[in-house]
Amino acid sequence: MATRTNIALSPRKLPIQDRSVASVDAILEATIQVLLQVGKERLTTTRVAARAGVSVGTLYQYFPNKSALLQAVLRRHFDGISDAMELVCKQQKGEPLRSMVTALITTFLQAKLRDGKTSVAFYSVSSDVDGQKIAQQIGSRINKFIVRMLSSSSESLTTDPQLVASLIQGMMSGVSRRILESDAPEKQLEALRSELIVMASTYIDVCTAPLKPTRSRIPAVPKHTPRKAGNAVHESVTIH
Repeated sequence: MATRTNIALSPRKLPIQDRSVASVDAILEATIQVLLQVGKERLTTTRVAARAGVSVGTLYQYFPNKSALLQAVLRRHFDGISDAMELVCKQQKGEPLRSMVTALITTFLQAKLRDGKTSVAFYSVSSDVDGQKIAQQIGSRINKFIVRMLSSSSESLTTDPQLVASLIQGMMSGVSRRILESDAPEKQLEALRSELIVMASTYIDVCTAPLKPTRSRIPAVPKHTPRKAGNAVHESVTIH
C-alpha cells in the first residue's frame, strides 16, 4: 500500500502523446528556472505554470503539488547521470583499468556538475523530496555498470570488482559533495577532479598488484636452555 508521501510525490499520470511529453518537459524546465530565480521557498505551481506557458490545471494533470515537481526534476537529473555513466562504461569496455577510472570520474563530475548553479539548487532541495532514496536507487544502477566495465578489463583485479566499484563511487560522491558545498563550485571542479583521478588510480594499482606472502605470525616454539649451574632449567621464549 502506497504511503501518503509517495502519493503526494508521484506524478498523477504519465505523458503519452508527443504534445503531452512536450508540456511535461516545458514544466520541468520551468521548474528549474523558477527554482534558480526565486529559490525553493518561493517556488509555486502557479509561477512554474506561468513560466512554462501552460495553465495550472494542465500542470496539475501531471504533478499534484510543488514537492512532486521538485522530485521530478531531481529524478531527471539523476537519470541523466545514470545514462552518462552507462554510456562511458560501455565505451570503456576492455580498456586498461586506469583509462576506465579516468573516463569514469571525468564523466561523472561533468554530468553531476554540468551547470554549477543548477546542481547546487538540486542539492539544496534533495532532503525535502526524498532525494537520498532516489540517489541510492541510481547508485545501485550505476554500480552494476561499473562492475561490468571493470570485469571486462584484461588486467586482473585482486579485489572483488563489486567492492572496487563501491569504493570508487564513494570517492566520486564525496568529492562532488565537497564541490557543491564550496563557495565557488566551478573553481573547485578541475583541481578536485585531477586529485580524485590520482587517488582512484593509485587505489586501482593496489587492487591489481599481486598479493605478497606475509610472514607467519605463529609464535615460535619455546627454546629450553639448561642453566649452567644447578639442576633447574631456565626457559627462554623468543617473541617475533
